[in-house]
Amino acid sequence: MRDILEARNITVNYGTQAVLSSLSLAIRQGEITALVGPNGSGKSTLLKALARLLRPTSGTVYLDGKPIERMGSAAVARRLAILPQTVRTPAGITVRELVEQGRYPHSGPLRMLRRQDHQAVDYALNATNMASLAGRLLSQLSGGERQRAWIALTLAQSTPILLLDEPTSFLDIGHQLEILELVAGLNRSCGLTLVLVLHDLNHAARYADRMIVLNSGAIVADGQPADVLTHHLLADVFRVQANIVSDAQTSHPICIPYASV
Repeated sequence: MRDILEARNITVNYGTQAVLSSLSLAIRQGEITALVGPNGSGKSTLLKALARLLRPTSGTVYLDGKPIERMGSAAVARRLAILPQTVRTPAGITVRELVEQGRYPHSGPLRMLRRQDHQAVDYALNATNMASLAGRLLSQLSGGERQRAWIALTLAQSTPILLLDEPTSFLDIGHQLEILELVAGLNRSCGLTLVLVLHDLNHAARYADRMIVLNSGAIVADGQPADVLTHHLLADVFRVQANIVSDAQTSHPICIPYASV
Protein backbone atom coordinates (compact mmCIF):
# COMPACT_ATOMS: atom_id res chain seq x y z
CA MET A 1 0.00 0.00 0.00
CA ARG A 2 1.32 3.42 -0.92
CA ASP A 3 1.57 6.47 1.31
CA ILE A 4 -1.29 8.79 0.45
CA LEU A 5 -0.88 11.52 3.09
CA GLU A 6 2.39 12.43 4.76
CA ALA A 7 3.77 14.91 7.28
CA ARG A 8 7.51 15.53 7.19
CA ASN A 9 9.14 17.19 10.18
CA ILE A 10 6.17 19.45 10.90
CA THR A 11 6.10 21.82 13.85
CA VAL A 12 2.86 23.56 14.74
CA ASN A 13 2.77 26.44 17.21
CA TYR A 14 -0.11 28.07 19.05
CA GLY A 15 1.40 31.47 19.73
CA THR A 16 4.88 30.81 21.04
CA GLN A 17 4.09 27.28 22.27
CA ALA A 18 4.94 24.31 20.05
CA VAL A 19 2.06 21.83 20.08
CA LEU A 20 3.75 19.50 17.58
CA SER A 21 7.54 19.38 17.27
CA SER A 22 9.38 17.98 14.21
CA LEU A 23 6.73 15.29 13.77
CA SER A 24 6.74 12.91 10.80
CA LEU A 25 4.29 10.21 9.76
CA ALA A 26 2.83 8.67 6.63
CA ILE A 27 -0.76 7.49 6.21
CA ARG A 28 -1.10 4.40 4.05
CA GLN A 29 -3.86 4.06 1.48
CA GLY A 30 -6.84 1.92 2.50
CA GLU A 31 -6.01 1.67 6.20
CA ILE A 32 -7.85 2.84 9.30
CA THR A 33 -5.43 4.78 11.48
CA ALA A 34 -6.38 5.86 15.00
CA LEU A 35 -4.64 8.80 16.67
CA VAL A 36 -4.75 8.40 20.45
CA GLY A 37 -3.13 10.08 23.41
CA PRO A 38 -3.86 12.08 26.57
CA ASN A 39 -5.66 15.41 26.48
CA GLY A 40 -3.39 18.08 25.02
CA SER A 41 -1.10 15.60 23.30
CA GLY A 42 -1.64 17.15 19.85
CA LYS A 43 -4.08 14.71 18.22
CA SER A 44 -6.58 17.27 16.90
CA THR A 45 -3.79 19.67 15.96
CA LEU A 46 -2.15 16.95 13.87
CA LEU A 47 -5.43 16.13 12.14
CA LYS A 48 -6.01 19.79 11.28
CA ALA A 49 -2.47 20.13 9.96
CA LEU A 50 -2.96 17.07 7.74
CA ALA A 51 -6.16 18.64 6.40
CA ARG A 52 -4.55 22.06 5.82
CA LEU A 53 -6.80 23.70 8.41
CA LEU A 54 -3.60 24.63 10.26
CA ARG A 55 -0.39 25.64 8.55
CA PRO A 56 2.76 24.19 10.10
CA THR A 57 5.34 26.65 11.41
CA SER A 58 7.93 24.46 9.69
CA GLY A 59 7.90 21.22 7.74
CA THR A 60 5.53 20.12 5.00
CA VAL A 61 2.38 18.04 4.57
CA TYR A 62 2.14 16.07 1.32
CA LEU A 63 -1.08 14.89 -0.30
CA ASP A 64 -0.53 12.31 -3.06
CA GLY A 65 3.14 13.31 -3.03
CA LYS A 66 2.43 17.03 -3.58
CA PRO A 67 2.91 19.79 -0.98
CA ILE A 68 -0.65 20.40 0.20
CA GLU A 69 -0.04 24.11 0.80
CA ARG A 70 0.60 24.59 -2.93
CA MET A 71 -2.61 22.84 -4.01
CA GLY A 72 -5.82 24.71 -4.78
CA SER A 73 -8.66 24.44 -2.27
CA ALA A 74 -10.95 22.61 -4.69
CA ALA A 75 -8.21 20.11 -5.55
CA VAL A 76 -7.65 19.35 -1.86
CA ALA A 77 -11.40 19.08 -1.22
CA ARG A 78 -11.75 16.50 -3.99
CA ARG A 79 -9.11 14.29 -2.34
CA LEU A 80 -9.62 14.82 1.39
CA ALA A 81 -12.60 15.45 3.67
CA ILE A 82 -12.48 16.31 7.37
CA LEU A 83 -15.12 16.33 10.08
CA PRO A 84 -13.84 18.43 13.01
CA GLN A 85 -14.78 17.59 16.57
CA THR A 86 -16.93 20.69 16.94
CA VAL A 87 -19.21 21.75 14.11
CA ARG A 88 -21.83 24.47 14.10
CA THR A 89 -25.26 23.24 13.07
CA PRO A 90 -26.76 25.71 10.57
CA ALA A 91 -30.23 26.95 11.52
CA GLY A 92 -33.20 25.88 9.41
CA ILE A 93 -31.33 23.42 7.21
CA THR A 94 -32.49 19.93 6.31
CA VAL A 95 -30.34 16.82 6.24
CA ARG A 96 -30.32 16.73 2.43
CA GLU A 97 -29.37 20.41 2.22
CA LEU A 98 -26.46 19.77 4.58
CA VAL A 99 -25.24 16.75 2.64
CA GLU A 100 -25.49 18.64 -0.65
CA GLN A 101 -22.81 21.01 0.63
CA GLY A 102 -20.34 18.15 0.28
CA ARG A 103 -20.73 18.34 -3.50
CA TYR A 104 -19.54 21.93 -3.89
CA PRO A 105 -15.93 20.92 -4.75
CA HIS A 106 -17.37 18.94 -7.70
CA SER A 107 -20.37 21.07 -8.74
CA GLY A 108 -20.59 23.01 -11.97
CA PRO A 109 -20.79 26.75 -12.65
CA LEU A 110 -22.62 28.79 -10.01
CA ARG A 111 -22.45 25.69 -7.78
CA MET A 112 -25.34 24.11 -9.65
CA LEU A 113 -25.73 20.45 -8.72
CA ARG A 114 -25.75 18.04 -11.64
CA ARG A 115 -27.16 14.53 -11.91
CA GLN A 116 -23.94 12.94 -10.68
CA ASP A 117 -23.99 15.27 -7.66
CA HIS A 118 -27.52 14.24 -6.71
CA GLN A 119 -26.50 10.59 -7.15
CA ALA A 120 -23.57 11.12 -4.78
CA VAL A 121 -25.87 12.74 -2.22
CA ASP A 122 -28.33 9.83 -2.49
CA TYR A 123 -25.46 7.36 -2.04
CA ALA A 124 -24.20 9.16 1.08
CA LEU A 125 -27.69 9.28 2.61
CA ASN A 126 -28.24 5.58 1.96
CA ALA A 127 -24.79 4.57 3.21
CA THR A 128 -25.40 6.33 6.52
CA ASN A 129 -29.04 5.15 6.83
CA MET A 130 -30.22 8.77 6.66
CA ALA A 131 -32.34 8.62 3.48
CA SER A 132 -35.59 8.41 5.45
CA LEU A 133 -34.60 11.54 7.38
CA ALA A 134 -33.40 13.58 4.39
CA GLY A 135 -36.25 16.09 4.72
CA ARG A 136 -35.91 16.56 8.48
CA LEU A 137 -34.31 19.63 10.02
CA LEU A 138 -30.96 18.96 11.66
CA SER A 139 -32.27 20.57 14.83
CA GLN A 140 -34.91 17.83 15.08
CA LEU A 141 -32.43 14.96 15.06
CA SER A 142 -30.91 13.00 17.92
CA GLY A 143 -27.18 13.27 18.58
CA GLY A 144 -26.42 10.04 16.76
CA GLU A 145 -28.59 10.97 13.78
CA ARG A 146 -26.97 14.40 13.55
CA GLN A 147 -23.50 12.83 13.62
CA ARG A 148 -24.51 10.46 10.81
CA ALA A 149 -25.73 13.46 8.81
CA TRP A 150 -22.34 15.16 9.11
CA ILE A 151 -20.59 11.94 8.10
CA ALA A 152 -22.95 11.75 5.11
CA LEU A 153 -21.76 15.24 4.12
CA THR A 154 -18.15 14.07 4.10
CA LEU A 155 -19.10 10.94 2.11
CA ALA A 156 -20.91 13.04 -0.48
CA GLN A 157 -17.63 14.84 -1.00
CA SER A 158 -16.47 11.59 -2.65
CA THR A 159 -12.89 11.75 -1.42
CA PRO A 160 -10.56 8.76 -0.97
CA ILE A 161 -9.37 10.12 2.41
CA LEU A 162 -11.61 10.86 5.39
CA LEU A 163 -10.38 12.48 8.62
CA LEU A 164 -12.68 12.33 11.65
CA ASP A 165 -11.96 14.12 14.92
CA GLU A 166 -13.68 12.38 17.84
CA PRO A 167 -16.65 11.16 15.76
CA THR A 168 -18.20 9.50 18.83
CA SER A 169 -18.01 12.47 21.23
CA PHE A 170 -21.10 13.06 23.36
CA LEU A 171 -22.79 9.88 22.09
CA ASP A 172 -24.00 6.99 24.22
CA ILE A 173 -22.32 3.62 23.79
CA GLY A 174 -24.91 2.35 21.32
CA HIS A 175 -24.49 5.35 19.03
CA GLN A 176 -20.70 5.19 19.42
CA LEU A 177 -20.64 1.63 18.09
CA GLU A 178 -23.10 2.57 15.34
CA ILE A 179 -20.80 5.31 14.05
CA LEU A 180 -17.65 3.19 14.28
CA GLU A 181 -19.31 0.23 12.54
CA LEU A 182 -20.45 2.63 9.83
CA VAL A 183 -16.99 4.03 9.08
CA ALA A 184 -15.34 0.60 9.34
CA GLY A 185 -17.88 -0.75 6.87
CA LEU A 186 -17.12 2.09 4.46
CA ASN A 187 -13.44 1.27 4.72
CA ARG A 188 -14.13 -2.36 3.83
CA SER A 189 -16.67 -1.72 1.06
CA CYS A 190 -15.21 1.42 -0.54
CA GLY A 191 -11.54 1.25 0.38
CA LEU A 192 -11.67 4.61 2.14
CA THR A 193 -8.52 5.71 3.93
CA LEU A 194 -9.59 6.77 7.42
CA VAL A 195 -7.78 8.70 10.12
CA LEU A 196 -9.70 8.90 13.40
CA VAL A 197 -8.92 10.80 16.57
CA LEU A 198 -10.28 8.63 19.39
CA HIS A 199 -10.22 8.86 23.17
CA ASP A 200 -11.42 5.32 23.81
CA LEU A 201 -8.39 3.02 23.51
CA ASN A 202 -10.53 -0.09 23.23
CA HIS A 203 -12.47 1.39 20.32
CA ALA A 204 -9.19 2.29 18.65
CA ALA A 205 -7.82 -1.22 19.20
CA ARG A 206 -10.95 -2.83 17.79
CA TYR A 207 -11.52 -0.74 14.68
CA ALA A 208 -8.08 0.52 13.62
CA ASP A 209 -5.47 -1.29 11.59
CA ARG A 210 -2.86 1.00 13.12
CA MET A 211 -2.62 3.03 16.31
CA ILE A 212 -0.43 6.11 16.60
CA VAL A 213 0.08 7.32 20.16
CA LEU A 214 0.95 10.97 20.75
CA ASN A 215 2.27 12.53 23.93
CA SER A 216 3.43 16.12 24.37
CA GLY A 217 3.39 16.75 20.63
CA ALA A 218 5.47 13.73 19.64
CA ILE A 219 4.74 10.21 18.41
CA VAL A 220 5.70 7.72 21.14
CA ALA A 221 4.26 4.53 19.61
CA ASP A 222 3.10 3.46 16.15
CA GLY A 223 1.96 0.05 15.03
CA GLN A 224 -0.74 -2.59 15.18
CA PRO A 225 -3.00 -2.36 18.26
CA ALA A 226 -1.67 -5.60 19.79
CA ASP A 227 1.87 -4.23 19.62
CA VAL A 228 1.08 -0.70 20.78
CA LEU A 229 -1.29 -1.36 23.67
CA THR A 230 1.16 -2.49 26.39
CA HIS A 231 1.33 -2.18 30.17
CA HIS A 232 4.39 0.03 29.86
CA LEU A 233 2.73 2.45 27.42
CA LEU A 234 -0.45 2.72 29.49
CA ALA A 235 1.56 3.53 32.60
CA ASP A 236 4.02 5.87 30.91
CA VAL A 237 1.65 7.81 28.65
CA PHE A 238 -1.82 7.48 30.17
CA ARG A 239 -0.69 7.17 33.80
CA VAL A 240 -2.81 4.08 34.54
CA GLN A 241 -2.18 0.50 35.55
CA ALA A 242 -4.30 -1.88 33.54
CA ASN A 243 -4.88 -5.49 32.66
CA ILE A 244 -4.68 -6.28 28.95
CA VAL A 245 -6.79 -9.17 27.74
CA SER A 246 -7.76 -10.56 24.37
CA ASP A 247 -11.36 -10.10 23.23
CA ALA A 248 -12.88 -13.56 22.90
CA GLN A 249 -14.93 -12.53 19.88
CA THR A 250 -12.45 -10.44 17.87
CA SER A 251 -9.04 -11.32 19.42
CA HIS A 252 -8.30 -7.58 19.65
CA PRO A 253 -6.61 -6.35 22.83
CA ILE A 254 -8.73 -4.78 25.56
CA CYS A 255 -7.31 -2.69 28.38
CA ILE A 256 -9.03 -2.73 31.77
CA PRO A 257 -7.62 0.08 33.96
CA TYR A 258 -7.64 -0.58 37.70
CA ALA A 259 -5.44 2.15 39.21
CA SER A 260 -3.81 5.46 38.40
CA VAL A 261 -0.03 5.76 38.46
